[in-house]
Amino acid sequence: MSDGNATGAGHPDPAQRKEELKRLILDLHRGGNVDEIRQRFGRMLGQVSAEEIAQMEQELIAEGLPAEEVRELCDVHVSVFQQSLETEEGQELPPGHPVHTFKYENFAVGQMLELMQEAMAQLPDPDAFRRARTFGEQLSEVDTIYRRKENLLFPFLEKHGVGGPSSVMWGIHDDIRGQIKQLRQALLEGEASRAQELFARADEAIRSMFYKEEHILYPTALKMLSESEWVAIRDQSDEIGYCIIIPGDAWQPAAAPAALPGAVAYEHAPTGELELDTGALTPEQIRMLFNHLPVDVTYVDENDTVRFYSESALGRIFVRTPAVIGRRVQNCHPPHSVHVVNRILEEFRAG
Repeated sequence: MSDGNATGAGHPDPAQRKEELKRLILDLHRGGNVDEIRQRFGRMLGQVSAEEIAQMEQELIAEGLPAEEVRELCDVHVSVFQQSLETEEGQELPPGHPVHTFKYENFAVGQMLELMQEAMAQLPDPDAFRRARTFGEQLSEVDTIYRRKENLLFPFLEKHGVGGPSSVMWGIHDDIRGQIKQLRQALLEGEASRAQELFARADEAIRSMFYKEEHILYPTALKMLSESEWVAIRDQSDEIGYCIIIPGDAWQPAAAPAALPGAVAYEHAPTGELELDTGALTPEQIRMLFNHLPVDVTYVDENDTVRFYSESALGRIFVRTPAVIGRRVQNCHPPHSVHVVNRILEEFRAG
């Protein structure tokens, strides 16, 4: 029986609790009964924290369970632990803090989804189609939320040894992106029934992501990242942009931005020039050279680590931020395309 301890009487030791969590999720993976597993969870563990779920996902992936399969089970295992997650108290943050911005965006998107739902219910009315198409265009802006997570927040979590949830969430991001694209196409083609069906799926997926972010991802990140790391995320966020809202500026941290994960320190010649086989250039000259090439350039070293990218004056093909420096190139792409990245790397190595 439970003694009322928040950690659960059956498994007070964190390592034991985590192993039991993994057993529960593996039972779900094997097709176990959700209600029965939920009862086992309540009986054995009592309460689980956001960090434990994040660590559990990380270890399952490290032990060989594909990230895609963890993603498919994500809604189920979050529902099993939902009551426990909702007992955790949220941290109040001032406007301007990256997590406050993420949550503010979620609120704005939620409000917009309600308005879009009203328009969708009135299809095939022509005015309803017009309003739904406008809302669909706004809905596509959730991509900016996901890109900030993928290119700024996830690299810092990986720096702290938490990469599992990033892989799982990136896959869900791609699912939602695909659903929104299909929804907008159905609205454009005037397919009322199909558009209503696609909207229902996208609405559920986006709201489910709100829950995973606000009850697992953000609480875990707030406990792991330092203030200076949050400053670095904030300072780089403008380059990617925001969804619907304009962030506040009440958060005025004292810390300077943290060094980027795995940032590279270049060594220069005593004159300030970098000595090369065919000459010497200053860092500023090298920067100007790359930035005025008619192509984007990304350098990945022999360890598959991103060491450099250019900022072409002609605009970027792919969104990148300084946080990718020092990151494994496979982690800079969604899970479903990693095999393509690995094939390209092998082709480069083969000459």
